Amino acid sequence: MKNLTLPLSKDEIENLRAGDGVYLTGVILTARDCAHKRILSILQKGEKLPFEPEGAVIYYAGPCPAKPDKASGSCGPTTSARMESFAPVLLDLGLGAIIGKGEMNDATRKAITKNKSAYFAAIGGAGALYGNAIKKSECLAFPDLLSEAVYKLEVENFPVIVAYDCHGGSIY
Repeated sequence: MKNLTLPLSKDEIENLRAGDGVYLTGVILTARDCAHKRILSILQKGEKLPFEPEGAVIYYAGPCPAKPDKASGSCGPTTSARMESFAPVLLDLGLGAIIGKGEMNDATRKAITKNKSAYFAAIGGAGALYGNAIKKSECLAFPDLLSEAVYKLEVENFPVIVAYDCHGGSIY
């Protein structure tokens, strides 16, 4: 397993290969379907996003409410295919990586290669494990969406697998 600190440099991304196990430490953002629709709407209006996309890592997840002694509740990945119509747009804006579950389409894979990004697979059914890796959680945008809002998460030793690398490699 490789230990990487976010944000990732382009050199670090270029050294990743499909199948590599990675522990991520640093800041990731969450966004699911509803948040992505709003993000796309903001972009279409030419307005400023509530986060800087350059180098950011978006996790396709919606954190559950935290218990009193935790930063977050369970936070497992959702199916990445649901974000396929949004991913290439954000990758073209400089997104460093995305994290989700399952295969994605050719347009997303091509955008990952073109933009020297990465797609990390999180383990479905391991939401409690991911929740425990979250050390701090803050709602960044769209609080009315509740768990589907955009959250800024500070994570430590967040386990993922490189699903698609920037060289066209795939675990699928």
